[in-house]
Formats: sequence, C-alpha cells, structure tokens
Amino acid sequence: MVFFRLLPWEYAIRNLFRRPLRTALTFAGLTIVVVLVLVVVGFVRGLERTLAVSGDPQAAMVFSLGMGENLEYSSIPMRTSDLVAASVPGIQARSGKPYVSPELYLGTTMQTASAVRGDDQGATPQGAAQAVAMGLVRGVTRAALLVRRQVELEEGSWPHSGEVMIGRLVGTKLGVGAAALQIGDLLEFEGRAWRISGRFSAAGSAFESEVWCRLDELQQAMKRQDLSLVAVTMSDRGDFADLDLFCKERLDLELQTTRETNYYAALQRDYGPIRWLAWLVVLLVAGAGVFAGLNTMYGAVIGRVAELSTLQTIGFARRAIVVSLIQEGALLAAAASLLGALIALVFVNGVAVRFTMGAFALCIDGPAVLFGCGVGLSLGVIGALPPAYRALRMTVVEGLKAF
Repeated sequence: MVFFRLLPWEYAIRNLFRRPLRTALTFAGLTIVVVLVLVVVGFVRGLERTLAVSGDPQAAMVFSLGMGENLEYSSIPMRTSDLVAASVPGIQARSGKPYVSPELYLGTTMQTASAVRGDDQGATPQGAAQAVAMGLVRGVTRAALLVRRQVELEEGSWPHSGEVMIGRLVGTKLGVGAAALQIGDLLEFEGRAWRISGRFSAAGSAFESEVWCRLDELQQAMKRQDLSLVAVTMSDRGDFADLDLFCKERLDLELQTTRETNYYAALQRDYGPIRWLAWLVVLLVAGAGVFAGLNTMYGAVIGRVAELSTLQTIGFARRAIVVSLIQEGALLAAAASLLGALIALVFVNGVAVRFTMGAFALCIDGPAVLFGCGVGLSLGVIGALPPAYRALRMTVVEGLKAF
C-alpha cells in the first residue's frame, strides 16, 4: 500500500519532451546497447540451436577409437560399413537397403571462382573473382540421404562425376557469400575443379556449411581408400548397445561409437568457454550502457535540482519524486528496447556467420528478445537511481537557491 502521493504519470512523459536533444541522445544510446546485447545473445542462441538440431536421436556414428570429437582425423577401413550392416541387428532398412552411410569427412583448402562456368576440362576463365579459404567436404553415397534425414535438396541435382552439391551456408563459411556460389560454378579443392550441381538445406544443422561429393571420387582425389566414419540409423526396435558391442568385439578395427545427439552435446560442452566469453561481452556492453545512462541521467537530474526542490515544497515526498524519475528512465528504456528488438529481428536475425565448426545463423528468438529487452529496462531503472539519490540529498533550501 502506498502512503505518499505520487506525481501524475503525464508529468514523467512531459519531462521527456522538454529536453528533446538529451532525450534523443539517451534513446539512441540505449537502443545501440540493446542491439549489441541482442547480437551477442543471438550468436550464443544460434550456435546452441545449430548444434542441437544437428543430431538425430535415432542415428549413431562409428569412427576411430580415441578420436573424441575430431572426426576429420578419424580413419577406419572401407569394409567397416558392410560389416556394420551385416553384423548389427536393429538397423533401420527400407526395401532391403540398410540405413548405413559410409563417409569421408575432412577440412581442406577451397578456391572459389565467382560466376565461373569453365570449359569441359574445368578451366577457370581469367578475371574471375576468386577466394581461398578453409572449407568442409564430406564424401558420401546416396545412403547419406537415408541417414541424414534433415537434408533436403533445394535446387539442382545430386552430384554426378566431377560434381558437388553445397549447403546453403557454404558461401558464408568460405567468406564469399551465397551469391558467389551458383549452380554451374566451379569449386576447386584437393587439386581438382568440381562443378556445383545443387544446393541443399538441413534444417539449420551443421551440415549446411559442408560440401558434399561422391565418396569414390573424393577417395580418388585424396588417394585414400579408407573412411572417416560410418553413420547408422537404428530402428525403433534397435538397441544402440548392439552397435557398441560390435565396436568392442572387433578389436582389429579399433572402433568406437556414439549417438549423434551425444556427439553434438559434447561439442556444445567444448564450446562452453566461447559461450562464457560471449556472456562476458554482454556484461561489458550492459555495463557500458549503465555508465552512459548514468552520465546522461546525472546531467538531466542535476539540471533540475530547483524543480525537484519545488516539488518537495508543494508537498510531494522525495520517494514520489524518485518514482517519477524512475518512470522517465523506464519509459525511455522501454521504447529503446522495443526499437532495438525490432532492428535485431529485421537486420540481425538469420544473418550467417563463420565459425570453426563451419557456419551458422544468428538466432533472435523469443528468449533472446526477452533477455535483450530485460537488459534495456534494467538500464533505464538502474540508471535513474544514483542521480536521483544525488539530487535529493540536497536540502530544499539549497535546491531552491539553484534558481
């Protein structure tokens, strides 16, 4: 229950428009802080979302013993996929085709040529815009589409001899943008020029930053006959323990297995320090916003000492004046938070960024917007308290002398 008379709500609103320049500068500063906070939070949410949707709860991977999360260094015999399909019960199958995908996965240097069509020998015309960057390539068979159920071909066709298909974020991973990699363009890696035959999406998973080509051709280009991993989809009646038992029994192959969900959960743990660093950046940005708000609010409040003393003279309690100042800060911060959230949703949400694991899209979702707006409102409220306390410490007589 309130035991003192509050100032009218309209009084706080009118005060914001009495000093339009100062209000506009404070509003702009708060908006920038909220946008920066949302960018960092969107980075964290996007990374977490990408890793969360990459794993299939029904899928598992078989790879070299002791490799941890470093699949690109894994090497297992080519016959492993046939042995897994023949020895492990409970593997999902359709029309007699088991859901077993032999894959060769690695990071390699790629060279892009913008708008290149090339001749039959894959020559690159002079004057084409080129870029060299590290990319991710996965050699697969058509069985990969059975195991990687989130993969959908958006345009073009499955790669034939000398061709590759690219994820929708490959351009971001290579630092050239999606417009630089069109169907029919050339992509050079492992000493060969590959023509892009199609583009695929994968529900926002890590596969979208990969280049896929035929397994046999990638093995030929790399002069390798081994695999990096074998991906398997278990049926509802299948038991992952059978797959684990197979890996432990075949000591000659030196295999281990893990569920895809566990693998990407381990990646999330590995990226934990990066997420903590991102939250530290949020704290620093918010702290800078608090100090900027304090500076502005101090100037606004100290310049109104006589006004605040007059309000006390006519009967308003100091607590009522503090509430009014908080209302001003909260109103300004709320408007800045809404504008900052709108800017982030329009211009930041879905923006693709490069990362060590490939590329992913910034995610400004509901929790991110709630957090960003909460930070903005907190800045408005917290920023109004110290200057209000500083101004109201003066006696009424000293304040009135400020006229």
